[in-house]
Amino acid sequence: MAQTVVLDGPRQRAIAKQLIDRAPINAVLTIKEASRNLEQNARMWAMLSDVSRAKPEGRCWTPETWKAAFMHSLGHQIIFCEGLDGAGPFPMGFRSSRLTVRQMADLITCIQEYGDRHGVLWTDPSLEAAA
Repeated sequence: MAQTVVLDGPRQRAIAKQLIDRAPINAVLTIKEASRNLEQNARMWAMLSDVSRAKPEGRCWTPETWKAAFMHSLGHQIIFCEGLDGAGPFPMGFRSSRLTVRQMADLITCIQEYGDRHGVLWTDPSLEAAA
């Protein structure tokens, strides 16, 4: 049976060590950073919508396209697959749901810095105060 322990304190670390000691031979252990949270996701989409409405540098992009551009600027990779209708390749990737909390924070910072440089009016009052 799979078990998940969030290592946010000494007690959780002790529990994780006990689980390792009791694990059967050939068990698999995976340790990873926490995934981005719902608050970060909501903030990212609000910011992307703000950038999209502002049309910086004359770019009339959708929030999804802006997300791909910002993720690409942070070095997240993408692959292209050939379309079924012969219309050419289409991109796959740029899934923010796979980002860690830290990676998502970096993405939000990147969006904010770009938006601030290009005069985006943020709908989130806390972003306006930081600008």
